[in-house]
Amino acid sequence: MSTHDFIAVGLGPYNLGLACLTAPIDDLDGLFLEARDSFDWHPGMLLESTRLQTPFIADLVTLADPTSPYSFLSYLKETGRLYPFYIRESFFPLRAEYNDYCRWAAAKLPNLRFRHAVTAVEYDATDDRYVVRADMPDGPVTHRARHLVLGTGTPPYLPPACAGLGGDMIHNSRYLEHREALRAKDSITIVGSGQSAAEIFHDLLGDIDTYGYQLTWVTRSPRFFPLEYTKLTLEMTSPDYVDYFHALPEPTRYALEAAQKPLFKGINADLINDIYDLLYAKSLHGPAPTRLLTNTELVEAAYADGRYRLGLRHTEQDRAFTLDTAGLVLATGYHYRVPEFLAPVRDRLRFDAHGRFDVARNYSVDHTGRRVFLQNGGTHTHSITSPDLGMGPYRNSWLIREMTGREHYPVEKSIAFQEFGAPA
Repeated sequence: MSTHDFIAVGLGPYNLGLACLTAPIDDLDGLFLEARDSFDWHPGMLLESTRLQTPFIADLVTLADPTSPYSFLSYLKETGRLYPFYIRESFFPLRAEYNDYCRWAAAKLPNLRFRHAVTAVEYDATDDRYVVRADMPDGPVTHRARHLVLGTGTPPYLPPACAGLGGDMIHNSRYLEHREALRAKDSITIVGSGQSAAEIFHDLLGDIDTYGYQLTWVTRSPRFFPLEYTKLTLEMTSPDYVDYFHALPEPTRYALEAAQKPLFKGINADLINDIYDLLYAKSLHGPAPTRLLTNTELVEAAYADGRYRLGLRHTEQDRAFTLDTAGLVLATGYHYRVPEFLAPVRDRLRFDAHGRFDVARNYSVDHTGRRVFLQNGGTHTHSITSPDLGMGPYRNSWLIREMTGREHYPVEKSIAFQEFGAPA
């Protein structure tokens, strides 16, 4: 049984960034546990030409430590891609390139443990440590730590209408592995409003002449919202705005969380234009076999004889109609769920009136306010900064300060030109 200063459960970009930033800190011993065989970031959506919606500087470490050997620029230099990236003249890495960068960083770290599926977390009062139990291929293993960092991510969300629905429908997180099977169908329907839905529609639209399917995109949104990327809006991903948002009353924060989704779940404007241009080209010799349905909500769904019948409702006209399709792709996002392995220590954790983690300003979720921390999953407490890749190093700088008692990496306090609250 090993004992550590902290154990981080789950290995996405945020905990991987924490591993990189804690690597040079000799007196902070961390262990990172991941159930999968290796690091892989949204492998089902690594389309060849898709790019990140954040610039390369929003990597695992740079915004906390620009000198880190785990930076994206270090990756480019070591892999011989620095000059091609420079000549390309785009701040935005390819998504597959970002995944490769993360895998490069993970390969350099000795304290990552893959194929460790955490089954339970308990608390041992005798030595004031958390006991983390995990299953490995060759049997169970136990680790102990003073602190926990939860980075299990947000699992795919399926709408209630599709609960228990049979057939071969897929969530967008598994798109690439099922793309060939989808192309063989006579009709494909994509349900969703964000970037993933747009990327899949664009990908399938490019092959529509070759395969001859009917392609439909259904979105509940009143239009195809672009991701807002103006500079004063980007100041909402700042320490200043986190301070303001976190101090708001819980009902206000929840109302804002719902209203702010287009700020981090919108579609890249260039992609929207590319889709239009492709639709225009495909319609040169007559209408393309496509439909784009806005203001349309999925109410019910049924599956029989290899086809889906979708019950839809136009939200503004309050009119119901049906749509038949052979292929169904649900680009319906991800929702955070409290991991089941925390059940033995649930009484040590804080929850709000909605049953979600009551995340403190320092990202802790336990009653002591300094022992269990949450990566991501906090849009209701920390706003759009929670899933923002660029704020990952900032949050990790906080966590390191909380666990060590000192500011190893400078933690910015105010960077915005604008004021978010009323003057004092």
